[in-house]
Amino acid sequence: MVYTLPMSTPRSNDTPSTILIASAKLHPALEQALARAGFRVGVVNRGDAALAAVRQPQPAERVALVLLDAALAGSADMELCSRLAGTAPVLVMSTVPSDEEQEQALRAGAAGYLRLPCSPADVVEKVTVELAVRHAWLPVAGPLDTGNLEVNYHALLAGSPDAIILYDAERGLPVDVNRNAERMFGRGGTELMGMRLADLCPTVQPDGTPSHAAVDALVARGLSGDIRIFPLTFQHSSGRQIDGELRLVVLEKGELRLLHMRVADVTGQRIAEALRTGQNRLLEMIARGAPLQAILDKLLLLIEGQAPGLVCTVLLLEEDGVTVRGGAAPSMPPDFMHAFDGLQIGPEVGCCGSAMFRREPVVVPDIGRDPRWNGWHDLAAIYGLRACWAMPILTDRQTVLGSFAIYYRDVRLPRADDERLIAVAVHLAGIAIERFRREAELARHRHHLEELVAERTAELRSAKERAEHASAELAGALDDLRKTQEELVRRDKLAALGGLVAGVAHELNTPIGNTLTIASAMSERLLALRAGLAAGLRRSDLEQYLAAAGEADEVVVRNLRRAAALIASFRQVAVDTASSQRRQFRLDEFIAELVLPLTAAMRPPRPRVVQDVAPGLAMDSYPGPLGQAVSALFENAVIHGLGGRDDGIVTIAAHAREDGMIALSVADNGAGIAPEILPRVYDPFFTTRPGAGGSGLGLHVTHNIVTGVLGGRIAVRSLPGSGTTFTMTLPAVAPE
Repeated sequence: MVYTLPMSTPRSNDTPSTILIASAKLHPALEQALARAGFRVGVVNRGDAALAAVRQPQPAERVALVLLDAALAGSADMELCSRLAGTAPVLVMSTVPSDEEQEQALRAGAAGYLRLPCSPADVVEKVTVELAVRHAWLPVAGPLDTGNLEVNYHALLAGSPDAIILYDAERGLPVDVNRNAERMFGRGGTELMGMRLADLCPTVQPDGTPSHAAVDALVARGLSGDIRIFPLTFQHSSGRQIDGELRLVVLEKGELRLLHMRVADVTGQRIAEALRTGQNRLLEMIARGAPLQAILDKLLLLIEGQAPGLVCTVLLLEEDGVTVRGGAAPSMPPDFMHAFDGLQIGPEVGCCGSAMFRREPVVVPDIGRDPRWNGWHDLAAIYGLRACWAMPILTDRQTVLGSFAIYYRDVRLPRADDERLIAVAVHLAGIAIERFRREAELARHRHHLEELVAERTAELRSAKERAEHASAELAGALDDLRKTQEELVRRDKLAALGGLVAGVAHELNTPIGNTLTIASAMSERLLALRAGLAAGLRRSDLEQYLAAAGEADEVVVRNLRRAAALIASFRQVAVDTASSQRRQFRLDEFIAELVLPLTAAMRPPRPRVVQDVAPGLAMDSYPGPLGQAVSALFENAVIHGLGGRDDGIVTIAAHAREDGMIALSVADNGAGIAPEILPRVYDPFFTTRPGAGGSGLGLHVTHNIVTGVLGGRIAVRSLPGSGTTFTMTLPAVAPE
């Protein structure tokens, strides 16, 4: 008896065709799959809406089946499932399936239990079969009519594009198969229905599990309502193994426990997947720099595993482009490859030699009759090789790297699948061989580079020794130079000190000499007066002595004051900051207060003073030393620059610089300074007007004040006939 379901009988207009999805979650993929299968789809997300939907009075709007989310089914008793099942069949869907929940659903009246996630196509198939079993396409009402059932379900199987087996779980035998199943297994329908499912499999599955145990476990899971894809390896009547995938749907009608099995042959997919996986592993080996021999062996075994019965080889061509040297043939004895070692390629040198010479594929369907195999016919016969297809391995530059060959053990031409495999093999072999050649070339360059580095290192070591010797000599010379420099500095200091002492002596010599001369003269007069006093002093002698004493006193006082002034100026050469008071002040106000007494102290003709000081310039510095420096520059401009000119102008200017410093300048429009004198203006006791009352220390003291106490620098700019400008660059905040 064949148990089949009626799909071919037309439905009446009263047959409900709406599938209701009752779930709080959205299932857009499932809705689309049901719509494509020809069903009307309704969606609700509450229990009361689901109950209202199944109670529709119009036949065309009635619900044919409910897909109920377990989370919406109610408590442990699934009250909503019980109420819905009284009106329409219910398939409970669960995203967290369990055996306990499945039992609860079946007790509540559910027609089935779907374990999510699963393919929407599998759910549609379950729905279709359930409706076929139920009522939608049965021509009679009441008990199951086996006769009608057989004809209609058999038509369903015949029209299916997949291999379908209707399996009786109780008897463990198929009860119906379609033509696609007969073609897949290479057996007739009658033969198939007399064989158990395990009889259609090899004795052991690829994972080592006995096939009968694997089938029992698969059937048990299918009967539990577990809808998913089950892998199972079958065996063709010819002995060829078939990698299959099963999709199971449980059909329970009365005493019948049937499994609707849809079998897909995925052998090609598995082979293609194995090829992709193998390619990735080979590329990883190439990237890691694995040995070329290991890569080629792995590649050839991968290609041979794609088409059992093939034997593959790779021959390598030397860089001279004519000599065969080495290669790989993991499925052949070493003697076979040795026969080609050292071979010179040519147009009639076997398949591989000809392919490398011609740079094009060479196909030999019968090795025994092909003249290109003259001399190797016996070798091919020993190893059972009857046909060959060789392909040259080329780089992008059309350089031949070697050849890849597929050998057949029967007289034949290559198949389309072989063309695909050889293309993959040639591509991967080309990558590996070219990388190997480049690494070998890099190794040669590296070795050569190491030799060059060694030579260069020796040269550098010698140069280093010479440099160290020269450095030692330079160090000695530098030490001598430092000693010489120290001696020169000492001499310069002594010379400067001598100049300073000479200057001091020269300046003090005049007032002191004058005072000494007057004192000596007055001493002689005093002796004469005392002598005259003993003999009798006349009034006229006393009056002469007193007149001379008055004149001498005036000269002595004047010269002593001159000496005191000189000593005071000498003391200013070494600026004493300890006695200077620091404070904050505004520069424009300070200059204005300073200019008035300076101008008043000048003898006529007085110069015109121009003040160009930017307002608001604040300084935190020493106003005493600053005023002394400005006064010295002012006096230097009046005395040496202007020299009594009636049109003399002295300009005092100040402005802030971009670097935060303040530029304070004193300029005149006088005679200027000769270029040969300009470098000496800061030297002590240097003056261009000796005997005019100046000591030659004014600019020297000013330089010491600016660079010392005030923490700045001073510069002079002058041209003969164009005046002179002294510029002091000072920090707004003087150093501590």
